Amino acid sequence: MKLPNPVHRLPFIEFITLMALTTSLVALSIDAMIPALPDIGQALNVEDSNDNQLVIAMVFLGMAVGQIFFGPFSDSYGRKPSLYLSLAVFVVGCLLSATATNFTVMLVGRLLQGIGASGPRVVPMALIRDEYEGRGMARIMSLIMMVFILVPMLAPMFGQLIVYLSNWRGIFYSFLLMAMMLSLWFAFRQPETLAPEKRKPFTLKVILNGIKEVLKTRKAFGYTLSVGVASGPFLAYLSTAQPILEEQYGLGATFTIYFAVLALSIGIASFVNSKMVIKYGMRFLSHYALTVIIVISVLFLLLMFFMRSEPPLMFFMGYLIITLFSMGIIFGNMNALAMEPLGHIAGLGAAVVGSLSTLISVPIGIVIGQAYQQSVMPLVVGFLLCTLIALALMFWAEKGATEPVSGS
Repeated sequence: MKLPNPVHRLPFIEFITLMALTTSLVALSIDAMIPALPDIGQALNVEDSNDNQLVIAMVFLGMAVGQIFFGPFSDSYGRKPSLYLSLAVFVVGCLLSATATNFTVMLVGRLLQGIGASGPRVVPMALIRDEYEGRGMARIMSLIMMVFILVPMLAPMFGQLIVYLSNWRGIFYSFLLMAMMLSLWFAFRQPETLAPEKRKPFTLKVILNGIKEVLKTRKAFGYTLSVGVASGPFLAYLSTAQPILEEQYGLGATFTIYFAVLALSIGIASFVNSKMVIKYGMRFLSHYALTVIIVISVLFLLLMFFMRSEPPLMFFMGYLIITLFSMGIIFGNMNALAMEPLGHIAGLGAAVVGSLSTLISVPIGIVIGQAYQQSVMPLVVGFLLCTLIALALMFWAEKGATEPVSGS
């Protein structure tokens, strides 16, 4: 459903593309680093190879911190200034990581990149919420996800190519170029969507009141918790994909192709969701997707029990394709459900939803990732337990909701 008096004048396709590329800076910052993790660990003298996963996790932690600032900032000063400031922080983090001589400096740089990347994550969501709501918003977000998914598919190959041509430090310099391109595109093409009369003072009281409102809104809070818990094992998957596929299954450099196939499953899910959400509704599809993950995880664990060994690669790929397809259904719908009652505080609402869900998912992802010991068991168990909890949280959030679970 489109809101009255839309302010953007970009052609629809360009608008979708710009929002997708802006959001994809987050994915690029994460997925392009996956092939470089062993080289970074070796260059910076990391003793435990599992600690290399922190290069991924610190970006998520930074995003959780940054969204609390950039969301309210965008509500006070506009969407575009918030984006410019966040990209500046992102650039500083890239420079710090690119020149790091020890692992601590690398992690600080990655934390700053995450803080900076929180702007490209929260600003598009608030900007879209300025103009769309309900299932129309879910459809827009699904279309953006469909374009955005090309980045996770290609980013590991891109990172691997840069490492081959130069070294892992070159990846960070490529991030700088993308940040500059996005700044110029927004500056010259995308109008500001937040009218001056709708802006709120940038004060601690306003921020705290906004946070309290989100936390007291059962639907927004419940879905935020749900998407945070469900995202935990997905973070663990991103952190462990390289050692599982490249080392445990012996795929070597070709693991990026398998990773791309898995990323494609999320993109297909987003496309399917954009076609189905109007007819079936966000909650019905989210329920269905969570249930599929629970069932397939139980079946896969039973298979591992009877085989008494690690499953063959094709079985594991099949499991991940189904699971990640279901996650693709969940992401767009559950975030839209959390944002639906927050239109009047879209920037701050997006910030709290994104920050809180990320703060929940990061420790879950780290715990699951650190449990990896040449076995996919922790990842599968993580998906099973987290989706069970996420489904229970959805039922709690839906008490008193107006949209029928199975209806349109």
